[in-house]
Amino acid sequence: MMIRFCIWIFCAVVVVGCSPLSKSSLKKKISSIDEQLHDHTGFMLYDLGKKESVFEYNSDKYFTPASNTKIFTFFSALKILGDSVPAFHYRETNDSLIFWGTGDPSFLYKYVYNNGRTYNFLRNAQKPLYFSSANFYSAPFGPGWAWDDYNDYYAAERSAFPVYGNIFSVKLENGSPKTYPAFFRKYYAQGPEMERTQVIRELQSNYFTFHWGKRRSSSTVWDIPIRVEEGLSVMLLCDTLRKPIAVLDKHPFDSAKLSQVKTFYSIPTDSLYKVLMQDSDNFIAEQILMMCSDVINPDTMQTEIAIRYVKKNFLKDLKDAPSWVDGSGLSRYNLFTPRTIVQMWEKIYQLRPRERLFPLLATGGVNGTIRNWYKGDAEPYIFGKTGSLSNVHCLSGYLVTRSGKTLIFSFMNNNFVESTSKVRTHMQDLLKMIYENY
Repeated sequence: MMIRFCIWIFCAVVVVGCSPLSKSSLKKKISSIDEQLHDHTGFMLYDLGKKESVFEYNSDKYFTPASNTKIFTFFSALKILGDSVPAFHYRETNDSLIFWGTGDPSFLYKYVYNNGRTYNFLRNAQKPLYFSSANFYSAPFGPGWAWDDYNDYYAAERSAFPVYGNIFSVKLENGSPKTYPAFFRKYYAQGPEMERTQVIRELQSNYFTFHWGKRRSSSTVWDIPIRVEEGLSVMLLCDTLRKPIAVLDKHPFDSAKLSQVKTFYSIPTDSLYKVLMQDSDNFIAEQILMMCSDVINPDTMQTEIAIRYVKKNFLKDLKDAPSWVDGSGLSRYNLFTPRTIVQMWEKIYQLRPRERLFPLLATGGVNGTIRNWYKGDAEPYIFGKTGSLSNVHCLSGYLVTRSGKTLIFSFMNNNFVESTSKVRTHMQDLLKMIYENY
């Protein structure tokens, strides 16, 4: 009898520990988050195998997505761009090589794999080079961006032919600030001591001031956005390639037939997507939409063209029409619902094999923006994309449960005044509960 009783107790403990996930337990958990954080929470959980919703909480309400906007950008690129990044278009005449940008963000950008193809092609060109930016019709900043972000690396300006990721760096070396590339040294000035060491660029120019801090700084490198002034990209190209480049004011298509135009390709597109999705690189996101626009309409590079095209041709079946205005999510004009984001992840899953898709995404406890969160017991269980602005934190993607099921989720938090860390802790607890019990 005692043995039989012990077996019964053991089985009861196992059953309780592995009890199926109930909608009431999920609702109770999310309602608790709402109450404790005084925020607005949206959540949806979708079973990819059964193709049915498991649980929804405000899934049809609109939220500011922040960098979850990059999911739309990623999808657009998968639909429009091929396996290689178009670096620039060009045509040759008897005595010249005329080239113009496609928006490729990778040229000499230190955060992206660089195979040197673009540099070597232009450096070794035997004919005089002529560059045109007349196909670029976008503003340097997106609609709804905060103007005072201009000095921060995550708000680099958009352009037709970016060089160095449209940023320059200031590094402390042997106790002295150095500028990379050296081209920007001429804009340098040293200012008065401040509370912390920092680099401040003027709003409308590339002149910047280095300020020593009263306290020792933990930073030794500052990435500062370039003010992409008229002709600056060409001057920077000349300095980098160590050869002259003339500016062509007229539109590059004016005297060219399409049959004369060639496209030069740089790096594999996955090299961009990995930085886009794991590190949440805003600059790459914006430039990817530029490249999509260039494919759709080669004579006019404009973010809005890509967004309109994708919405019209690929997103008509979304249950909630997105308010989508940029590639990165820096704008608060973007508004998506959790169930729209779940739909987007399902579309992406259909476009890319799992073994190629998951390595590109931020992975819980492993890499990217969630390398310190959502750690699995043995294997990672969260693969997705974060999104953060002031008072906004979102996470969505794929959740692989302990039992081996693959789920799609979207977790959106807006208007909270608690710390983002506290919000993440609540999110982590809920997702871990799903991982263990579904």
